[in-house]
Amino acid sequence: MLVEATVADLALIRTWRNHPRVRDTHFYTREITAEQHLGWWASVERGDRKVLVFHYGDRPAGVVHFGHFDPEEGSAHWGFFLDIEGLEERRELLGAWLQLEQEAVDYAFDVLGLTWLRGETLTDNTVVRQLHKRFGFTESPVFEREVDGVTHQAVMTEMHADARSARRR
Repeated sequence: MLVEATVADLALIRTWRNHPRVRDTHFYTREITAEQHLGWWASVERGDRKVLVFHYGDRPAGVVHFGHFDPEEGSAHWGFFLDIEGLEERRELLGAWLQLEQEAVDYAFDVLGLTWLRGETLTDNTVVRQLHKRFGFTESPVFEREVDGVTHQAVMTEMHADARSARRR
């Protein structure tokens, strides 16, 4: 289940985002400070982004975020991260990951009414790339992206509402 994040969720969100395995897969890999986190939350409150807490079973277990909204194209970019430590302890990581992806895609098209859903993934994050492909995302050609001053390769993953609808039939 996806629910809108509130200020009460901030500490938990920051803990999950700062997990070393989560940081290693993002375009900003340094630990997020409390001040940076509050700045990010201010942009959420301005309406620049949509942040949802993912619940798996009866527990908060991750975050889905949407941003870079383009009303003319009907597109947005998205990303996510999970409570890796908690889900691994309970042996629920894979199930939660699959459910989060499905709920995020459904939310993007059914609630936000998007035409296009896009995200960027580092090419060496093969597990996430495979998951996105499983759900029907396509990949752009590889491009270079700077991560903390180092050039890395990345791909744009995207799904069109029509392709998503065709997969559901």
